[in-house]
Amino acid sequence: MSPQLNLEASIISTVVPATPRGEDDGEYNLNYMDLLMKLHYIRSIYLFDSEAVQDLSISDLKAPMFPMLDSCSHVSGRVRISESGRPFIKCNDAGVRIEESRCQKTLREWMDEKEYSIDELVHDHVLGPDLAFSPLIFIKFTYFKCGGLSLGLSWAHILGDAFSAFNFITKWSHTLAAQAPPKSLRFKCLSNFTKPKFLSNSISDYPISVKKATLVDKYWLAANDSYVATHTFHITSKQLHHLPTTFASTDTNTKYFGIISAMIWKCIAQIRGDYGPRVVTISTTNVSNGVENEFPSNDVVLSRVETNLSPGESNLSELVNLIAEKKMNENHVLKKLVEESEGVGDFVVYGAKLTFVDLEEGDFYGVKINGKKAIMVNCDIRGVGDEGVVLVLPGPEDDDGNNGRMITVSLPGKELDQLKSKLEKEWGIQYYSR
Repeated sequence: MSPQLNLEASIISTVVPATPRGEDDGEYNLNYMDLLMKLHYIRSIYLFDSEAVQDLSISDLKAPMFPMLDSCSHVSGRVRISESGRPFIKCNDAGVRIEESRCQKTLREWMDEKEYSIDELVHDHVLGPDLAFSPLIFIKFTYFKCGGLSLGLSWAHILGDAFSAFNFITKWSHTLAAQAPPKSLRFKCLSNFTKPKFLSNSISDYPISVKKATLVDKYWLAANDSYVATHTFHITSKQLHHLPTTFASTDTNTKYFGIISAMIWKCIAQIRGDYGPRVVTISTTNVSNGVENEFPSNDVVLSRVETNLSPGESNLSELVNLIAEKKMNENHVLKKLVEESEGVGDFVVYGAKLTFVDLEEGDFYGVKINGKKAIMVNCDIRGVGDEGVVLVLPGPEDDDGNNGRMITVSLPGKELDQLKSKLEKEWGIQYYSR
């Protein structure tokens, strides 16, 4: 069993929009992708040293939330169920929950024991059993003995994708630094569904990137057949150059997502043997140059990649090419699936098939306090199915100023242990950080 943080009893409070809406609360209608993601939660942590947070009280940290919630009112609302059974969000200013906790360890002691784990630094957040009283966002501030601080976000995926969650915390840090949220965020609850975005390489058959879910009681969380564990691997920028870079561009902005995904796909296929996945899901996001100014939304693109060959015996270059060139977008058939069920179906997305999530373009380290970047940022997804999920996101800056990658993997426990050994033996990627 992993060591505990020795956290003191937490204090829970609520932050609401600075400007009360009164009776003009309105409704926010959820589109098909929002509803597909309703059983999933994005969790992220940002660790700051004592220099970054000195002289900042909990009141100082909470203050930026009030004007921010004016800009995106539905995130402080609550889920309701219409007469037809389709969920929507009531924009009633019920607020975002803030949790304040203290740890009797230093930040370094915690990192030595827990490495990059998110557990305990993020509130145990699931919607239900009473949706009318379930916050869509929990933010947890944990003060360490050394004066360091962890900011932990639990974000209901029904609100928006991972980039929306990252941008929410980035805007909080900007507001904390007396930078007002961008005016383009100003928004009133909509009555129309968001128009989906589709790619040209679409398919028309039944989607494989989701599966019907089994709910646990009245909570919005699917049950698993096996225990799914999570571990984060840190690949430094120097280690990236030792990966098979012949399959990547020599440009300094090379996306390593495809190479890393192919490596792990091959390893997992070898672990599972004849049952190795020949079909996987690739999750990407429609990221524009102005994404930091966009309102929270689920701009996720879910694509299937499949091969007739055994991935465990395939050349890495073949898998890299499949991921880069042979993705088949399933969004339009996913929309049809949800709308045919009139929005009342329950689905698992992440882990329905082995899922690779591209977060390389996420501006994780754009979050600053007192001008200081976080010393470490990590993200995972709660509600992962038994097939597993792999997140590829930027790592902290190395001594040379370049970013490596953080690879957060959720798999059945025995498979995860085997993956740790294979990555270290075959690729020199150690599963311990220090």
